[in-house]
Amino acid sequence: MKNNKSIIDKLTALWALNESGLGGFLHVFSTPFTGIIVGGISILLISLITYYAENKWQAILKALLIVLIIKMAVSPYSPFGAYVAVSFQALFGALLFSKFSWKGAALMVLGMVTFLESALQKLLILTIVYGTGFWDAINIYGASVQRKLDFVSETSATSVLVTTYLLVYGICGILAGFFIKSMIKIISNKKQVDFYLEPNDVDSENMVSKKPFKTKVIWVWLITVTIIVLAFTFLGGDLFGWKEGVYIMLRSFLILMLWYLIIGPFLLKMVQKYLSKKKSKYQEDISNAMDLFPYFRQIISFSWNDTKHLNGYTRFKHFMANSISNCIHFKVPSE
Repeated sequence: MKNNKSIIDKLTALWALNESGLGGFLHVFSTPFTGIIVGGISILLISLITYYAENKWQAILKALLIVLIIKMAVSPYSPFGAYVAVSFQALFGALLFSKFSWKGAALMVLGMVTFLESALQKLLILTIVYGTGFWDAINIYGASVQRKLDFVSETSATSVLVTTYLLVYGICGILAGFFIKSMIKIISNKKQVDFYLEPNDVDSENMVSKKPFKTKVIWVWLITVTIIVLAFTFLGGDLFGWKEGVYIMLRSFLILMLWYLIIGPFLLKMVQKYLSKKKSKYQEDISNAMDLFPYFRQIISFSWNDTKHLNGYTRFKHFMANSISNCIHFKVPSE
């Protein structure tokens, strides 16, 4: 394929846009399932990069470094876990597609495993921050609900919740795999026609959330510890009480402070130091990718409006296919 390098470069830029701010994507959907959408789009773009690349490992590793460097520059508040998740998706995708064809079950495996990794990472963080007290609080609420409903069961609320949570993520990952397979077929079968579009004036700052990440963490922490304290104080009975709730609050506060003041900054500094060394090597690729962002945001908006005659899933499928196809075949007007 003659234009593979250009296509891979544009897919890398799209992946970076998805990871560093999403641009118009999430504004279109206005959905709470951000993690599933971001992860789904990422593995779709990773799959397309491996589809078009001859040397899959080389293409993915280069694209990953460019995406992480842009993410570091555009979204400096991103947590260390976000870098881990992106790297896992890319490396596992490269491993799968270097051994298996996308025409088999590889895409479903990629979707399921990467989605489960994301879910397990969240559960692990909850356990580290709040300890077993978090799960004790859930069991207390579960037991309270069962008593009110006169429902007797040996199954704890924790096991039901965690199993359901993992099942939802696993099933969504498998469905994402099927969806990605259909996207690859549609995009690869589309006629390769150069796409031109004049960009409007776009404020690049709009790609970045104005609300600091740490502010969001504080609000999530406050809500969570409030729920835990209420569970222990009013529903805990003789085994628990407000003292246990206060202990969980202080424990989680100290762990968060330790993470955000010492461990997190140290790990991020190590990652950023490594990426900074690679920055000069890929400076031209990074600049080219970021220069495409305003155009891609306009293309995504154009593709959404272009599919307004369709509805529901059909519109979503064609919107995604047209957006990616138009982006990878896009030509700057001066070219």
